[in-house]
Amino acid sequence: MKGMTSISGIYFVGIGGIGMSALARYFISEGYTVCGYDRTESPLTDTLDDEGCGITFNDSVDSLPTLFSDPGRRHKVLVVWTPAVPKENRILTYFRENGYMIYKRAEILGMISRDTDAIAVAGTHGKTTVSTMIAHILSSSATGCSAFLGGISKNYDTNLLLEESRYTVMEADEFDRSFLHLSPLIAVVTSIDPDHLDIYGTAEAMVEAYGEFCHRVRGGGTLIINEEIISGLSLPDDVTAYSYGTGEGSSFRAVDIVRGEGYYNFSLVTPGGRIENLRLHVPGMVNILNATAAAAAAWCAGAAEGEIREALATYQGVRRRFDVRYKGKDIIYLDDYAHHPQEINALVSAVRDFWPRRKVTGIFQPHLYTRTRDFAEGFAAALDRLDEVLLLTLYPARENPIAGVSSDMIAKKMKNRSVRVVTREELLPALDAVKEGLLLTIGAGDIDRFIEPITEKLKERDA
Repeated sequence: MKGMTSISGIYFVGIGGIGMSALARYFISEGYTVCGYDRTESPLTDTLDDEGCGITFNDSVDSLPTLFSDPGRRHKVLVVWTPAVPKENRILTYFRENGYMIYKRAEILGMISRDTDAIAVAGTHGKTTVSTMIAHILSSSATGCSAFLGGISKNYDTNLLLEESRYTVMEADEFDRSFLHLSPLIAVVTSIDPDHLDIYGTAEAMVEAYGEFCHRVRGGGTLIINEEIISGLSLPDDVTAYSYGTGEGSSFRAVDIVRGEGYYNFSLVTPGGRIENLRLHVPGMVNILNATAAAAAAWCAGAAEGEIREALATYQGVRRRFDVRYKGKDIIYLDDYAHHPQEINALVSAVRDFWPRRKVTGIFQPHLYTRTRDFAEGFAAALDRLDEVLLLTLYPARENPIAGVSSDMIAKKMKNRSVRVVTREELLPALDAVKEGLLLTIGAGDIDRFIEPITEKLKERDA
């Protein structure tokens, strides 16, 4: 990254997050001393530790290595933090009070986006899948790319790709208006459903921010926007704007969609002609749309027809995005990061499409008090589409409690009476009653900590 010749070390406050860990691994690869803090240990922090990153789970200043604890060396240190970490964190407070150079993760991504030709993917839903698809297509092509991903690619078993290429693929996160730090050459906008209303206040304000993001695209660049939302966004005059979808008027259009056993076949109409016989092995119409957006971005970056076809056929998906964890005698277990009503609706539609006759049991963990308060009715309606529901107690993340807001709030609004609120301690025993069909874990909190125990429980039952 340009302008960092005097920097020796990078310290990440909140290093265990999926986006922060990718940045940390990038700076490790660049030869910097990288250390960080996170609240809890995880597979991501274990991987970083194996790669030479010093990590502490104690926010005491005494845990800081000498390079980062000596204010006399602050000119040699860059501090990166994520808004997911409270501002009163003691390490962050120490850095702030002693005049260290402190940047948000989004600001660092913004610098990288200006150093390369960035392809940025924004949207309330689909960012991780679309960006990972783009990265796989370009990495499989002569064009190549680097990529900072918001999930672990199952093709590469990583959230960071580093190649000698002019392109860098990254997610454009709307939380805290982070995406307004980016300056992409190519941008995709997948959806603008209301979310993060604790930040924006109103849905209208959030849409305005997406319009601002569109205006962050460089002059002469390219915008690729879902056909259903393009008319609602403010678009700059000095970029090429394409729509994508399945409608007749879309610039990039998925057509002749046929579902096979575990795959979809379709063709793609582009401004330069038609790409025939595409195959995708991840379920759900939403992933046809995601693949259309990804293929459009890759096409604009120079990927050839054959490269797009081959890459989509070999795309394996992202961990925690319709992630099949176990197929047993009587039960199939999937895990998904869905944490918004529309994402749950898309997940359930995909499940019902691929396994139409199976009973579906979902374990859902609400994420954030504000999101639960704002979308309780939407969550209830989406979860009502399942046969049985276990509601795990709410994961607060960075937020303080809000009176009356809990998992029970969702349960009371549901029409399906096959719903039960369970604590973490009650969850695994409750699964004894789930004998067959499909089992889903759903949510963005710490529900992922149950993936391995659930998998092991199902394996033992089938043994």
